[in-house]
Amino acid sequence: MIPGLPYRRHFKDLSDQEIVALAISSEEDDARIYRSYAARLRDEFPATAKVFDGMAEEEDGHRRQLIALHEARFGDVIPLLRREHVAGFYARRPVWLVENLGLERIRDEAAMMERDAEAFYTRAASSARDARTRALLGDLAAAEAGHGKLAETLTAEHLGDADRDSEDRSAHRQFVLTWVQPGLAGLMDGSVSTLAPIFAAAFATGDTWQTFLVGLAASVGAGISMGFTEAASDDGAISGRGSPMKRGIASGVMTTVGGLGHALPYLIPDFWTATIIAIIVVFVELWAIAWIQNRYLETPFIRAALQVVAGGGLVLAAGILIGSG
Repeated sequence: MIPGLPYRRHFKDLSDQEIVALAISSEEDDARIYRSYAARLRDEFPATAKVFDGMAEEEDGHRRQLIALHEARFGDVIPLLRREHVAGFYARRPVWLVENLGLERIRDEAAMMERDAEAFYTRAASSARDARTRALLGDLAAAEAGHGKLAETLTAEHLGDADRDSEDRSAHRQFVLTWVQPGLAGLMDGSVSTLAPIFAAAFATGDTWQTFLVGLAASVGAGISMGFTEAASDDGAISGRGSPMKRGIASGVMTTVGGLGHALPYLIPDFWTATIIAIIVVFVELWAIAWIQNRYLETPFIRAALQVVAGGGLVLAAGILIGSG
């Protein structure tokens, strides 16, 4: 049984007063979320932050209308009723889950919030028994439906094409610095640096299981080392590369993945079958690295491919020669 679920109210069982109280708390929460987004974006994306400030002010206006309605119909004491108290009601993602994502993801989250609010007011209006309450909730449903237009108006007012392009470029650059570059460095290290020990172990022992254990140890060890090195090398305050924790995770995980890619085939008992598959995986990894360099770092694909494949091929050959000797 899910803790707390039996104590939730069903929406259909709420009174008019409780529906209005739920709407008030929802508007308060949404305004705070928009202001949190604005505060998160203000330094890097000031124009978008002004858009969210405007949306928060709009939610404040809705809240004041609802409070006025509650005072007129039910008095000054507003029941404490929040989204999590109602079974099956829509929930908001924690701000910290969203605010650390990219600019477009935050914009998409705001659009989803408006759609959820519109659906709530439409349903609430149909459930309200009092004509005045129904009318206000219907007006708020229409207002939430029009928030897409409001967002466009605020965007036009605060976020021109030049500002938007500049912010989008800045967001892309931050994504590359925080995630792509550390992840790419890890993938290159994991894919290339583990080639020699894995294939040396394979040709020295001829034992696929022992080779897999060597590959697993090399990959995990390299991942831990790269992750800590990346996180400790730069706190991001001066370089602007972003959170050291994020960079460390990206680098460590991709290093481990890069090494495991050509270690996992050695779970196959037949030596030559495992080795041929591992070599194929190696070249897939190297071409993937070249594609990432071309896609995100704008390195010419041919040059990236020649550098990565040539370097990886030399390390692979060294591992095979050392193991065979």
